[in-house]
Amino acid sequence: MLFKDKTILHLFFFALASYIVHKAVFIFFDLPNQNFHYSIESLYLIFFAFAAVFFMILLKFKTSHFDNIGMLFMGGTFIQMFFFYFVLRPILTDKLPNMAIEKINFFITFILFLLFETLLTIRLLNEKR
Repeated sequence: MLFKDKTILHLFFFALASYIVHKAVFIFFDLPNQNFHYSIESLYLIFFAFAAVFFMILLKFKTSHFDNIGMLFMGGTFIQMFFFYFVLRPILTDKLPNMAIEKINFFITFILFLLFETLLTIRLLNEKR
C-alpha cells in the first residue's frame, strides 16, 4: 500500500495545504496565470510525483541501508535539481510579460517541496532502528 508508512501521507497533506495557500494567493491578489508554461496544478503534480517516488526509494533503503539514507537523499536531491532545470529552462528563455510571476511561482514550489523533503528525511533519520 502506498500509505503504509505515513511519510508519503504527510507529504501529501503538506503539498495539499501549500497548494491551497498558493492558489488562494493567486485568487486574492488577482494574479494572471493563463499564459504560464506550467499551471500551478501541474507544478504541484510534478513536484509531488517526484517527491513521492523519491520517498518510496528512501523508505525501501531504510530497512537495508539505513546508514546511507543521508547520501541517498543528497544524490536524489541533485538528480531532482538537474531534472527541474530542464523543466525550468523554457521559463528562463521566454520574454513574455508574466514570466517574472511564473519564475517566482516555480521557485516557491521548488523551495517548498525541498523543505518538505528535508523535514521528512530528518524525521526518517531520527527514527529508531
